[in-house]
Amino acid sequence: MTELGPVAWPPEPIRTERLVLRESTARDRPAFIELLASPEVNTYLGGPRPRDELERELPGTPERWPGSFVVDLDGAMIGQILLRRATEHRRPAAAGKADLGYLFLPRAWGFGYAAEACAAALDWLDGVLPGEPVVLTTQTANVGSMRLAAKLGFTEVERFHAWGAEQWLGLRSPVTPAA
Repeated sequence: MTELGPVAWPPEPIRTERLVLRESTARDRPAFIELLASPEVNTYLGGPRPRDELERELPGTPERWPGSFVVDLDGAMIGQILLRRATEHRRPAAAGKADLGYLFLPRAWGFGYAAEACAAALDWLDGVLPGEPVVLTTQTANVGSMRLAAKLGFTEVERFHAWGAEQWLGLRSPVTPAA
């Protein structure tokens, strides 16, 4: 995965009804460690990373690159939205397209924050890269992620077996700018 391409970064913070999508800061480091070390968060992502390894290796301001948004609720990080270019994707249908990923702390699950944040990030992408198709890959066993993909307008392109499980690849067709 690589950067999105010619987008100005960082954008102004993106505000939704309840959330702010923004660039990471040093104060987000503990939340990133919690996110990446969480067995619940990483159930369908190959498992958690060891906390002590994260403490040693994570930079002071983690995940600070174009397409990486911190999801902020009331001044605290609750998750991350990732938009990257799928240049080395295993599936030809995804190669070269923008790829949406997301991680949320378990305490933020079940409140619609992921749908709200992902929709805002996709709206931002539509504004900076009009006509860009977006892909999303998730395990079919991840029922919550499958529901979110459908809610965001992704439709199935294919299912495939990788990383020891059935995977689902969805595509969100490009939004055509109004004339």
